[in-house]
Amino acid sequence: MIYIEEKGEKIMQLREIFYKDIQRDIKGVIKIGQEDDSVVYQELQEYVVTRELVKHFSEFLEAYKEGVNNYTDKMGVWISGFFGSGKSHFLKILSYLIENKEIKGKKVTGYFDDKIEDAVILADLKIAGDTSADVILFNIDSKSDFNSKSSKDAIVKVFMKVFDEMQGFCGALPWVAELERQMTKDGTYEAFQSKFQEASGSKWKESRENFYFEKDNIIKALVQATKITEDAARDWYNKAENAYFLSVEKFASRVKEYIESKGNNHHVVFLADEIGQYIGDDVGLMLNLQTVVEDLGSYCGGRAWVIVTSQQDIDSITKAKGSDFSKIQGRFSTRLNLSSANVDEVIRKRILRKQDAVKDTLRLLYQDKKAILKNLITFSADTSEMKAYKSEEDFLEVYPFVPYQFNLLQSVFTGIRLHGVSGKYLSEGERSLLSAFQESAIMYANQEIGTLIPFSAFYKTVEAFLDVNVRTAIIEAEDHENLTKEDVEVLKILFLIKHVKEMPSNIENIAILMIKHIDDDKIELKKQVEGSLRRLMKEALIHKNGNEYIFLTQEEQNVKKEIQNIPIDMSEILLKIGEEIFEGIYNEKKYKYSSTYSFDFNKIIDDKFLSSQKSEIGLKVITPYFDATTSQELKMMAARENNLILKLPMDTTFLEEMEEVLKIQTYLLRKGGSASTSEMEEIKIAKSREVAERKERIRTLLIEALRTADIYANAQKLAVKVKNPVERINEGFKLLIESMYSKLNYITTFAETSKDLDDILLDSDMQERLVGDVSNKLAVDEMNRYIERNTERNITMTMKSTITLYTKAPYGWRDLDIIAVLLTLFKAGEVKLQLENEYLSTSHKNLMSYLMKRDDQERLLIEKRIKTPVKYMNNVKSLAKEIFGFAAMPSDEEGLMDQFKKLCQQELSSKAISANDYGIYFLLEEYTKNNVYPGKEVLERGKNLFEKIIRTKNTGEFYEKAYQLQDQLLDYEEDVFNIKKFFKNQKEQFDKALQNLEIYERNKTYVVDVDIIKVVGEIQKIVKSKEPYSEIHKLAKFIEIFTDKFQQLLEEERKPIRSIIKNDAKRVLDDSTLQNFPEKLKSKLKTEFDNLLERLGKADNFYEVIAMKEESNRLKTRCFEEIEKALDLFSGKPLKEYEDKTVKNISMANIFHGTKIIETEEDIEEILKEIRERLQEELKIDKKLKLI
Repeated sequence: MIYIEEKGEKIMQLREIFYKDIQRDIKGVIKIGQEDDSVVYQELQEYVVTRELVKHFSEFLEAYKEGVNNYTDKMGVWISGFFGSGKSHFLKILSYLIENKEIKGKKVTGYFDDKIEDAVILADLKIAGDTSADVILFNIDSKSDFNSKSSKDAIVKVFMKVFDEMQGFCGALPWVAELERQMTKDGTYEAFQSKFQEASGSKWKESRENFYFEKDNIIKALVQATKITEDAARDWYNKAENAYFLSVEKFASRVKEYIESKGNNHHVVFLADEIGQYIGDDVGLMLNLQTVVEDLGSYCGGRAWVIVTSQQDIDSITKAKGSDFSKIQGRFSTRLNLSSANVDEVIRKRILRKQDAVKDTLRLLYQDKKAILKNLITFSADTSEMKAYKSEEDFLEVYPFVPYQFNLLQSVFTGIRLHGVSGKYLSEGERSLLSAFQESAIMYANQEIGTLIPFSAFYKTVEAFLDVNVRTAIIEAEDHENLTKEDVEVLKILFLIKHVKEMPSNIENIAILMIKHIDDDKIELKKQVEGSLRRLMKEALIHKNGNEYIFLTQEEQNVKKEIQNIPIDMSEILLKIGEEIFEGIYNEKKYKYSSTYSFDFNKIIDDKFLSSQKSEIGLKVITPYFDATTSQELKMMAARENNLILKLPMDTTFLEEMEEVLKIQTYLLRKGGSASTSEMEEIKIAKSREVAERKERIRTLLIEALRTADIYANAQKLAVKVKNPVERINEGFKLLIESMYSKLNYITTFAETSKDLDDILLDSDMQERLVGDVSNKLAVDEMNRYIERNTERNITMTMKSTITLYTKAPYGWRDLDIIAVLLTLFKAGEVKLQLENEYLSTSHKNLMSYLMKRDDQERLLIEKRIKTPVKYMNNVKSLAKEIFGFAAMPSDEEGLMDQFKKLCQQELSSKAISANDYGIYFLLEEYTKNNVYPGKEVLERGKNLFEKIIRTKNTGEFYEKAYQLQDQLLDYEEDVFNIKKFFKNQKEQFDKALQNLEIYERNKTYVVDVDIIKVVGEIQKIVKSKEPYSEIHKLAKFIEIFTDKFQQLLEEERKPIRSIIKNDAKRVLDDSTLQNFPEKLKSKLKTEFDNLLERLGKADNFYEVIAMKEESNRLKTRCFEEIEKALDLFSGKPLKEYEDKTVKNISMANIFHGTKIIETEEDIEEILKEIRERLQEELKIDKKLKLI
């Protein structure tokens, strides 16, 4: 053993505690393609079959045995495990076991006899090993052609390629492999290779990939070795590539043919490493794999197997693709997942196994340092479970490492790979946990026992595989003159845990990860770490986010510098802090003092207003940036302002955090639309997450600051206990409100709706109760005194100004309650309300609208009422009763005035006030129809009186005017009685009299009867009287006399005319010609004469009666003309060359006009001469004449 000498004692080095040489080549990462027997031998010798692997071997061999003994289409094995978990190594061991070659005199299966104790598994292992099989082990990404992943058939192409290569065919050129396969079947392949070598001088398998340069030699060899012609060979050469087509079905068929050609239950096993990484998120590739496995299962029935590895298990990877992969899940029914426990066990047994001689030493060391170790390895409370030594055996197996390092390193590997900071080889799995632990152990191999390998040591194991962007940052730090070696170690740790969310990179955890010896002083170590972090931050190599420190790549350093150079105005920081307080922590829009009262408040931070300054009170938050910060200054501020003031503690962290948030947000906004690299995009995403984290921290810090903030109001510091910020602020507001609004409690009964206001107006006892028990008495008295003072001083008060006054301190009353108090005074007759020179009454229909609408409140005036004398009020009540018969009048001034005006208005405009009454306007309208009606002057006088009263707005003026006009009003009432009675009962008789007078006027030329003229004189006397009301009853008798006498005279006039009409009708109806026509024509003509007789009987004037004589003559002539027309139509005479003379009917009455007195024969001759001349004149126009 090797010891270090110290003070005469030899101290054992770490390298001496291990069972095997720690520096031996153990191939921590097993590469696909390493097939040298010595390498295989070491692999088999040192392969550790863990408890987990025993289970996995059992599951695999059980499934594989089914394919050996029976038909099965479940011939897929899916091996999953985290990055670096040993999946590839396990896959390669399975390939060794299935192929079962002899290595150094022993079959592969023999190497497992002492590794597996289960006899059943060993038996199954022997079955698998003894079964004839071709094993095809390959990394699918390295076997895939460049850019072939874009093809939907990429998987089957790779499988076909490795299958061809296994048979010795050309994998690179599949159409060439097809030729080789066919020649092998035909038995000409060997001859072809020989002829090609003769022609070209080179071996076929060495030259076949130079296919395009060996055209002539290939064609020549084909012609010589096979039976095809040169033209056929040339044609194949030219078309082979384009003619080649590969489908999954064709591939499965080729595999089946091969298996059957081998016989003896031969198997073909495809072992594809990292297929999950190859497929990625490509649904097309997953579907292609599904089809490959499905067809191989269907065609080969368990003799062709597909075994793959993936970091994700098959359920999660198929679920993430979103399509239906039920078939592939069925084919890959054997699913083996390598857990972290498996890797831990391998490392413990293969690397960290101890020599028996040192075990007691280590046990004693653990017992001696057990308590120290427990205290030393205790991570911060926000850290996920990180294992420490749980027992003496655990210490013995893991030392000089610490248990947490297994899982943490696994997370580091995953984080490095996922976040793209690793080079090609690490991402392809060329770095394992096994090799990482071995290399770290080698670095500290010469250290003494008691040494603990710090987590920073693992950086060296991955450094060679990292991107230059990361390595450069570390290298430059190592050469930096302002940084120590310990600073660089801290930087390495920060890089390793950069993407491990389970390990917060705070000072506590960093110190633990830096521990190098069991006896390290943790407190001193944390101080050293703090110093290192300060120096690293100064050089912009790391970044602080809350209590965590973040490693920065070179690109991230540049971003950080750019962010730090962004200027942010202090007002913007305060604004955002204010938003967080007033929109997040205390997001109340109003302070709810009670179920009734809620108060708006201004929002202020330092001297910045975050809301409009409309409210009387405010919440003012004072930050550490504000100048006035002493208690006395804040008390003075509280005395000047009606604000609740919260003085935050002097810790500026939340302000610094907000400044950083605004800088990052500004940076991201500037870079939002610009093109960038994938690394820059990841940095921007990380910065966005950082913003969210910082905002959450700001909120937490502000909540704590508000919990302990000093609170000021009303010139004093309030004693509010430390508690939830919302509760503290509400308690402060309560104290502020009660101090400012000292008369808030004057309102004890609240008006909630307009109905509550209506109830006040309906209270008939309000005036009496005002001096006693009235609701809100203190408020009523307060307002009454205020209105009285303003009225005495001639100060104008509006509803709006009143509401403005009483909503503010010291009152703070609600609008409805203020209106209710005013209504109480109004109803009790203490105040008057005036709108546009009109005093309102309690019964005014728009009263509530005027009180509550903002537009009306500005115009509604309030004043103290001066009491109206009782005699004036009694006068109005008396007038209402005398004139309108209305006794139930209101007792208050406005109500009485309003009601009396309503009655006046009804007297003017209503058609009917009662069953026996009419309005003045309606009655005056009647005079436009007949101006001779009596009483118009009385109505116009009443109209003027009532309109004058209605127009009077001022209450005092109203009562004075009513008193002045009482006699005129009463006179009107007496005079109008007969007028209304006339229009109600006498107008109809009066109208009849007027109608008869009109008839007389139209016929008085013909009326010379003395009796009729006398009666007409009596009627005219009555209707022309100014007050005919008492005489109107006589009109009925006079009208009767007039009507009878007039009808008698009219009948005397009718008699001769009636005879003429009847005679004319007889002449027409007795005409001989008419007898030859249907009865219908005769009936029609008769009806016309009957109608004329009927009209004669109804005619009521002489002019109409006399005119009917001529009308009868004209009717007679028209009838004869109608008969002659009918005769022509009825006779149907043929047309002549010339027209017959037309017949003209001439009435005898038309031949002789006027009246003649005959006294002598000469007179007769004179008349006959006149008739002769008339008839001769008619004959001149070539007509026949017919006298009728």
